Amino acid sequence: MKIDVATVGHVLMDLRFTVDRLARPDEEAEIEVESRGVGGSAANVAVGVRRLGGSSAVVGKVGFDSFGRHAMDELMRERVDVSGVRIGMGPTGFTVIIIDSSGSISMYGFRGVADELEEDEVDERIIGDSKIIHIASLRQDTSLAVAERAKRGGSLISWDPGRLLSRKGLGELSHLVSTVDIVLLSELECRAMTGKEDFRAGARAISALGPKTIVVKRGSKGAYILHESSEFKIPAFKLPRVVDTTGAGDAFAAGLLLSLSRGYGMKKSLVYASAAAALKVTKLGSHEVPSHEEVVELAWEELSQC
Repeated sequence: MKIDVATVGHVLMDLRFTVDRLARPDEEAEIEVESRGVGGSAANVAVGVRRLGGSSAVVGKVGFDSFGRHAMDELMRERVDVSGVRIGMGPTGFTVIIIDSSGSISMYGFRGVADELEEDEVDERIIGDSKIIHIASLRQDTSLAVAERAKRGGSLISWDPGRLLSRKGLGELSHLVSTVDIVLLSELECRAMTGKEDFRAGARAISALGPKTIVVKRGSKGAYILHESSEFKIPAFKLPRVVDTTGAGDAFAAGLLLSLSRGYGMKKSLVYASAAAALKVTKLGSHEVPSHEEVVELAWEELSQC
């Protein structure tokens, strides 16, 4: 059986601290809650797909250290295929996430060996055996090589550039953009990549290079989609309790890609994705994606109308 979604990109450790307030320079704030777990966009999406009931694999790189062992143990507990994860000689990357009582988040990232994944370290079997390949926040040369390989194999290719790669601009990224089918990015990333203040204009500039679908994630404002020359918006589901917004975009990606792998239409897949993201932010942790049953319960009325 083919893997529903294979992700290629960063496998990190998330170190999460909930505080009453963010400390200013030369101040100290007390940590109220501390937790840690596997993170990185590729790992988050792979875990999200599994929790939603699909099959997933992750291709990435960790170090031979305690963070790397913790990340691998957690991915295996989630029943993600980790046969494509390589072990590097340097340290495992990590992200320090600080969340205050108002829900504001500060993040500090260290990539470690996560960004050292080379083209020849990418597992050919996983790429060939997957319905959808999702490339997330990975260095440009390896991202392009994976996209070209997946295209030759006939897989649907999704790409989330992340904050840093999007800053390279559409000119430098044009070859990669023209190779993928779906581009998933935040409103800020869309602006950084295209130089367009209006996200609609930015989406059109990206679409002009070839991708069939551009999804601009807008947080509490929902999402804007440009799909095969048609454009529409998906509103965000409003829930009374927001705990942690980290990983919401990855939950959205997991819901969207798994739905597409199951043959759902684009609009139904986007509604499903929006519900998955909304439920995720009610929990602490970047990959705390809900179950399929929870998503359907929240979005049943909207899904039945698609």
